[in-house]
Amino acid sequence: MQIKFSKLYSGTLITLILLFMFTACNQDKMAYQAAPPSINVVEVIQKDVPIFGYFVGQLYGQEDVSINARVEGFLTGIHFKEGSRVSKGTLLYTIDPEPFKAALASEKSKVAEAQTVLVNAENELARYIPLAEMNAVSKSDLDFAQSKRDASIASVEAAKASLRMAEINLSYTRVKSPITGFIGKTQARIGEFVGKSPNPVILNMVSKIENVRVQFFITETQYLNLAKYYTLHRGREDVKEVRTPTLSLILSDGSTHPHMGVADFINREVDAETGAILVQATFPNPDLILRPGQFSRVKIRVRNLKGALLVPQRCVTELQGQYSVFVVNSENKIESSQIMISDKFGDYYIVEKGLKLSDKIVLEGLQKVGSGMQVVPVVTEFISQIVDQ
Repeated sequence: MQIKFSKLYSGTLITLILLFMFTACNQDKMAYQAAPPSINVVEVIQKDVPIFGYFVGQLYGQEDVSINARVEGFLTGIHFKEGSRVSKGTLLYTIDPEPFKAALASEKSKVAEAQTVLVNAENELARYIPLAEMNAVSKSDLDFAQSKRDASIASVEAAKASLRMAEINLSYTRVKSPITGFIGKTQARIGEFVGKSPNPVILNMVSKIENVRVQFFITETQYLNLAKYYTLHRGREDVKEVRTPTLSLILSDGSTHPHMGVADFINREVDAETGAILVQATFPNPDLILRPGQFSRVKIRVRNLKGALLVPQRCVTELQGQYSVFVVNSENKIESSQIMISDKFGDYYIVEKGLKLSDKIVLEGLQKVGSGMQVVPVVTEFISQIVDQ
């Protein structure tokens, strides 16, 4: 009888313990569910921001000079290392000079022949002059001797001109660099016939790159907006970059060229087919890093936006062209709000509609929150990762 009572007592005790543990777990769970989660939020900020335009451009040397074969012939020598720096007057190519030496010798003989004829004509005229004074020869004979002497002088001048042309053609067989710069890859090799199409006429290019030119196109509308903006602010002493517009160059690897450039040429006309106008800017290149042919993006300030509302781009969700953010209202509940953005500023969006100053926007965990959810907002300072704005 005592044994049965002990068993009954033990079973009841175990049941009470399990019931107590279950009740405690449920209370803890309810307490856990009742506690709203902490969410990092950022406040909408307002500031004046510059708006930049970005244009794709191609780089050219300060001077890009083609090296041409100005006479026809077989290439007999290449006197430079491809891709190296050459000085003005450096010998680059030699073309077989023998045909031109022969032509030069022929022209020299023609000059000598013409000079001999001239001497004879002058001697003959010298004999006719005293005879004509004594009426020993007719006036027509004197005139003929005079014209023969004059024609001989013209023949000598023509022969000398041909000789000079032969000398020039011979000098063209030694092709020299017209400027100091970097030379490219040769388009002809020793033994090739050059100087006549379809054979190479342009043998190479030499570029001076201490400064580089960047050419890019902007639309007619962009041109008008820029012209109005800079004209309007040109007299403002407090805006230096407006008084002297400068441009930045963003390279293909995303880095920014350390030297600012200046727009120094705008084409006289807008292309009627594309509606675009050509603009050129010059950038210093003291380290000779930039090379002709590179593509880059030109960054230029297009306007200033006063009192813009900014939110970090990471706060914004985009779906089929519609942008939205999660806003924590005054009751610490989350609401989804559609917004309209107008532009980017670094890693911020400029909000045109849908938000007001100091609205609290969910910064992290966008996938874990939803409309109507109760939260504890923790105001966090967003630190931009983009230094160059």
